[in-house]
Amino acid sequence: MEILVASEAGTLHALTLDDDLTPTSSQRLDRAEFAGFAASVEAERPRWVWADTAALYPELLRAGVRVQRCLDLRLCHVILRHAAPESFDAADAWDVPLLPEVDAVPSLLDDLEDMARLGDVGPDDLLAERVRQRDVLATVADPGRLRFLLAAESAGALIAAEIAHDGLPWDLGAHDAILTDVLGPRPRPGSRPRRLEELARQIQEQLSAPRLNPDSPVDLLRTLRRSGLDVKSTSKWELRELQHPVVEPLLEYKRLARLLSANGWTWMDTWVRPGTDGRRGRFFPDYVPGGVVTGRWATSGGGALQLPKQIRAAVRADPGWRLVVADVAQIEPRVLAAMSRDDALAAASRGADLYQGLVDTGIVDTRAHAKVAMLGALYGATTGEAGHLMPRLLRAYPRATGLVEDAARTGERGGVVHTWLGRTSPPPPAAWRETQGLATQPDAGESAERRARQQARDWGRFTRNFVVQGTAAEWALVWMAQIRLRLADLTDLTDTADRPHLVYFLHDEVIVHTPARLAEAVAEAIGDASAEAGRLLFGGFGVEFPLDVAVVEHYGEAE
Repeated sequence: MEILVASEAGTLHALTLDDDLTPTSSQRLDRAEFAGFAASVEAERPRWVWADTAALYPELLRAGVRVQRCLDLRLCHVILRHAAPESFDAADAWDVPLLPEVDAVPSLLDDLEDMARLGDVGPDDLLAERVRQRDVLATVADPGRLRFLLAAESAGALIAAEIAHDGLPWDLGAHDAILTDVLGPRPRPGSRPRRLEELARQIQEQLSAPRLNPDSPVDLLRTLRRSGLDVKSTSKWELRELQHPVVEPLLEYKRLARLLSANGWTWMDTWVRPGTDGRRGRFFPDYVPGGVVTGRWATSGGGALQLPKQIRAAVRADPGWRLVVADVAQIEPRVLAAMSRDDALAAASRGADLYQGLVDTGIVDTRAHAKVAMLGALYGATTGEAGHLMPRLLRAYPRATGLVEDAARTGERGGVVHTWLGRTSPPPPAAWRETQGLATQPDAGESAERRARQQARDWGRFTRNFVVQGTAAEWALVWMAQIRLRLADLTDLTDTADRPHLVYFLHDEVIVHTPARLAEAVAEAIGDASAEAGRLLFGGFGVEFPLDVAVVEHYGEAE
């Protein structure tokens, strides 16, 4: 059973749909009635269908109602629009651009250009979109896989909303103590912390520039050059190459200034809500499911995907609770082995360390070389140490390396590639195609040809990793969805006071906040979910996804 929920002029419309997506009943609901209605029918395990999970589900969560499954039509539309573009008009009210229309080759970490909510979508329009998506699915080559992806993407939307509602437990006192220890006492507004002020004075003295502001890249670059240092930027990578006494205090200043700006006292005041009733404070991550072109999550504020190790001790369980932290080792090479059905690479995956598996089979001599070689295969390295090691991987793992090489060649020709479940890469922008076309003209110069070849290689590197990174994101979605199901089985889903729940996600790592008495059961559930995610995606093919699992009081203990 599906229940379609539309919003129009402040009123909700709930339509019950049969298997043919024909409405069998309809009712209007005031917003205040929504939670009670949802609670009354959730026992029947309907699939909730709505335009945008983030626009409606938080209302239910605030009322203490959680649903088991949904279909997020906004997220599904993005996937289907690129999987079957011929099935959609050139302009569509449901369109969410996957990439900005720019000349530059996209990064695999590019956020979607427009993540604005759809707003009100009436029942007729919502039902029409639901029917259209069903019909588009029937036109693709492998509708079963794509249907699985739509369900996983929608489950991810539920998880993101629940994490945003529950929050990551945060010890404000521990955070302040960390900052004070590293930076000095909290300064007055507009002033630097003591340690940064000391470093600033050292930098000024080393460069004989008493008025230098180290926080100004323009001022700093100008001063470095005036001091005889040949630098093109103030990046830490370039500064490390310099032989000058200013380098050490300058790099330390940049490191601490980054901590202050990204997770300092202002960040704490803005993003962490103080605790009540014996609970810790809470940081509420604002995740954007599907916010990156590969399907990885993004954030729209707070930096949840970049919590530095320095402050992780502030992520602390409530009294009587624990954090269960789990991450999967080398997820992308393992996914590549499964996608390509490469038996040799799958054999190397059977253990906690795939890179050591490469060493044990004699492909490379050290774990460090194994890592360099594998990352070179995933990202298309042709020079340096990775380029030197690549021929060994090509010979040892022809199926795995062949898969990413084929994806790269497709991208270089301007084609699109697909993840395991069918997420489609964006086509090259118009400017890219124009450059390639100009290079084929009879009067094209050498520079035009060189630029076209470089752009083709760049796009090939993008598509090469898209298939692997996107499939790894799919595995992570299924893993989280399976964790969520298993956590619900440990306690009554409606028992919010004593319920283990996901509170953090970072690509291949999760944190569950749980009562201490359930911690070991939660750890086992997370491991079972990993095995099930591998089975659901790749069947019985023998790739292992081993986890590093720790039961801790604070996140810093899991390092």
